[in-house]
Amino acid sequence: MARGRRDGVLIAGGGVAGCLAALALARRRPDVPLLIVEEKDRFGGDGFQYLFDTELDGKARAPLAPIAGKSWPGFYVAFPGTNRKLKARLAGFEPDALHRAMVATLKPDQYRLGTRVVAVREDALELEDGETVRAVGAIDARGPANLSMLELLYETRVERLIRLTAPHGLDRPLLVDANVEQIVGFSFIQAFPVSEDRLLVAKVLVAERAAPDEGAEARLDSYLALRGWRTAEVEARRRRSRPMPIDGDFNAFWRIGGARVARIGLRGGFVQPASGRTVADAARNAALLAEQEDFGGAALHDLFEGEAKRLWKQRELERGINAALAGTTPDRRRAVYDRLYRLDAGAILGFLAGRPGLLDRRRIQQAIKSQA
Repeated sequence: MARGRRDGVLIAGGGVAGCLAALALARRRPDVPLLIVEEKDRFGGDGFQYLFDTELDGKARAPLAPIAGKSWPGFYVAFPGTNRKLKARLAGFEPDALHRAMVATLKPDQYRLGTRVVAVREDALELEDGETVRAVGAIDARGPANLSMLELLYETRVERLIRLTAPHGLDRPLLVDANVEQIVGFSFIQAFPVSEDRLLVAKVLVAERAAPDEGAEARLDSYLALRGWRTAEVEARRRRSRPMPIDGDFNAFWRIGGARVARIGLRGGFVQPASGRTVADAARNAALLAEQEDFGGAALHDLFEGEAKRLWKQRELERGINAALAGTTPDRRRAVYDRLYRLDAGAILGFLAGRPGLLDRRRIQQAIKSQA
């Protein structure tokens, strides 16, 4: 897209939200000129992504179609005295899979890597080298900016993608293993089987600060040794934090900066409160974008602001879970999660995937209000 050109859509940020939006446009709306600009030299964001089948309908699944990932029929959860194997289809993918899909799907003139966007206007991107790229509309899909208007917890993760010396024997993700020492907030281990001898393992901490447990690496080593999983190679290491909203002035959050710029991903507050995940929202927003007729900046701003505010209100129950965690002492937070994960499978999937039924909502509310 040439400098000064006045058609098409610009996307700032090549993480999950920006990439899925670009893939949806490229596949379903090839008539719409597109340029996505990413600061790093690869697309895909900075970590493993997973989502449940029930989070998306057919249209919203379409943006994920080009991404080769892994799927499982359910997951495990483990707390002191409780081990459960639950049915609920879910899928996951590494950032490299998203990068490959982008490069395979988009034309070379539809993306720029290694280019920093310093400002987003409703119809333009201002680049670090001084260039201004213009179009009909622009979308800001970069990471979170000013979250001061929101009350938050944070899920902070120390992740490793590892290849083992022998098959791990894990047939589905271990979504929560809380049989670990509790530090400051609520700590647990996750393990996703990527192949028969490869695992994505993470030491996770839910707390008020976006800072990892300083002993996380050592605790991961201890956990792997306890499970008998011997590492042959560490293929990747990552540290990242994800906001988990509780409350706040969401209208003011969308007014920050004053400009009427369309925002998706964490930049627009699109996050599943109970887990900090963004991929399902990103897929739904990508599908919405591809259905639009008006790609003007003002129209895109109104579309995504309206969707963000709708979801904020709809997710009051999930934000209530975070409020219950924040409202109790750190040493009692595992008990809150323990009660939630003792519910029936439908209720658990309800708060994880964000679509609880009326009866499940009552059960969840009762669980978070109960005394440990």
